[in-house]
Amino acid sequence: MLKDLNYYMSLNYELKLIEDDEEGGFTAYYPDLPGCITCGETLERTLENAEDAKRVWLMATLEDGMEIKEPAVA
Repeated sequence: MLKDLNYYMSLNYELKLIEDDEEGGFTAYYPDLPGCITCGETLERTLENAEDAKRVWLMATLEDGMEIKEPAVA
């Protein structure tokens, strides 16, 4: 199987969300994708940003020829 961007985007990577009680908004990150982090003012926007961040992170990692860890959580 070809492990391209579409393959990795289809995998179910765990997404962690942290709510900022002081300033509002949310931070989102993927534990299995080191450095793949984003934020947003609303939960909906944060989820959209997280999907974009995952795509860009995966594209850059593939272009660099680096190994991409598959999700630890099925």
